[in-house]
Amino acid sequence: MLDDIAPPPAAASPLPAADDKIRCDACPVMCFIRPGMVGACDRYANHEGTLVRVDPHVVLDRTLSQGGAVVPFDRGHWDGSVLHGPDTFVTAIGAGTTYPDYKPAPFIVSSEVDGVDMVTVVTEGIFSYCGVKVKIDTDRHLGPERALVRANGEPIGHVTTAEYGSQMLSLGGVHHLTGGSKPEGRVTCETLLALSNGHPVELTVDDGVTVIVAAGRPPVVNGAVEERMRVGCGSATIGMFAKQWHGKVDEVVVVDDHITGVLSEHQAGKLLGISDTGIKLKGRRSTPGRYFRVAEPGTGWGGTNITDPLSILGPFDAKKARPGLTLLMVSTTGEQHGYYVLDEALAPIETELPASLTHSVDLIRENCEPALCTVLFMGGAGGSLRSGVTENPVRLTRSVKEALTTVTCGGAPVYVWPGGGITFMVDVSRLPANAFGSVPTPALVAPIEFTLSLADYAALGGHLDHVRPLSSLTGAETPTRVAVPDGNPWPFAPRTAGMRG
Repeated sequence: MLDDIAPPPAAASPLPAADDKIRCDACPVMCFIRPGMVGACDRYANHEGTLVRVDPHVVLDRTLSQGGAVVPFDRGHWDGSVLHGPDTFVTAIGAGTTYPDYKPAPFIVSSEVDGVDMVTVVTEGIFSYCGVKVKIDTDRHLGPERALVRANGEPIGHVTTAEYGSQMLSLGGVHHLTGGSKPEGRVTCETLLALSNGHPVELTVDDGVTVIVAAGRPPVVNGAVEERMRVGCGSATIGMFAKQWHGKVDEVVVVDDHITGVLSEHQAGKLLGISDTGIKLKGRRSTPGRYFRVAEPGTGWGGTNITDPLSILGPFDAKKARPGLTLLMVSTTGEQHGYYVLDEALAPIETELPASLTHSVDLIRENCEPALCTVLFMGGAGGSLRSGVTENPVRLTRSVKEALTTVTCGGAPVYVWPGGGITFMVDVSRLPANAFGSVPTPALVAPIEFTLSLADYAALGGHLDHVRPLSSLTGAETPTRVAVPDGNPWPFAPRTAGMRG
C-alpha cells in the first residue's frame, strides 16, 4: 500500500527509535510509527524502516488543461542548469514542514522568469493561529451577532457582522483550537479541515438555525436550499425597478429585514410622479420611503420573521387611500410576492398577480445572483515558516510588505493584511483538491510559498546553499503535476495578475 509514496526531503530525516519504530519530527507530536503504519496526522508513514510522505507533492503546470489527467513530473536527468521556460510552479502541497523550526524550508527552488533568476521557497505551515471566514449568501437570519456556532455540539466560532446580502461566520482561531477542551479543539480542527478542503459541514447556531455550508455550493438553511442572493436592500430594489412598476400598480413595498422600501414615498417614486397612497408601515422611518425594523430578523420574507406581509402594515389613511387601490408586496429575492386590492373598507384583499406585473417580479429574480458559500482560510506565518526562508525572519516580513516577495497558498493568490506579521487570507476554492492537512496538536497544515528574485533572496539572508533547480526533483522526490485552477493568475506573474491586496 505504501510502495508508491515518496520519502520526505532530506531535512525531515527520521529520528531513530526502538522496536523498528521511526520517530517522526514533522510536527510537535513526534509520533513513534511502527512499520507499515502511519502517524497520527495520516501524512507520514513507516515504509520498511523509511519515513515516507503519504500525500503527493503537487506542482502546477500551465501547459495542462483543467480536467486533464494528473501525470508525473519529467524524470529526465538534470544537467545542472537553472530551469528555463517557467511553465511549472512548485507548490507547498505535500512538500513537508520546517518543524522543528531551525531547518530550511523543504524545497527552495530556482527558476528563470523573463531573464530574471527567481527563487520559490516552499513549505507546509503548521497553523494553530488560523481559522476560516465563511460568507453565506442569504437574507435568512442565521442567529444573533456573537452567537456561538457549533459543530457536533462543540463551540468552534461565532456569528459576526452581516455584509450586503450575506451572513458571515468566523470559525476557528487559537482559542477554540487550543484554549478550550480537548473535544472542542479536535472538532474545531476537523471542521476547519473539512471546510478548507471544500467538504460540506453541518453547523448549528445558538438561538438560530442549522446550516450546511461548503465552499462554492449553496447554503442549506434549516433543510432548505438557498437559491438566490438578494438583488439589494428594499430601498435599492425600489430604485432599480421603479420604472417597471410605474403605471402598472399604485404602490409597492419591498420587504427587507434591513431597509424596507415603499415606492410612493421613495425618491424614485416622487420623481416618477407616483401619488401618495395613504399606506402606513410599522417600524422606524429613516428617510422617505425607507424603513428600519419593520419586523424581527428571521427566515421569512426578506430575512424577517414574517410569513404574512400584511402584518407590517397599519391602517391606510382614509384621506389618501381609495377603494380599488392596488398594492404589490415582494421580497428582496422575488421568491415571495403578493398582490392586493383595497376593498370599500380600505382593507387589502389578496388577488392574483396580473400578467403586467409578472415580468417585474421575474426581473428581480433574474438580477439575483446564485446563493453560494465562500470559505476563506486565514492564518499568520510565524517563526517556523519565516526561519525556513531566512535566518533573519523579520527581513522576510519586510520583503513581503515592500512587494519584493509574493506570497501564494498552493499557488493561489492571497490577500496579505497590512500591519505587522504576514497574516494572509485565501479563497479555498482556488487551491487544488485536498490542499490542506492537519496534525493532532491540534492545528491545520496549509501550503505557503514565497517567490522573489534570487538577488532579493540573497539580500534577506536566505538559505542559498539549499537552492536547487526544479529539474533536480527526480526519483523519489518526483512531484505530481496538476493544471492551474481556472481563473487563477500564474504565480510567476503577480504584478500583471493583480494578486496583491
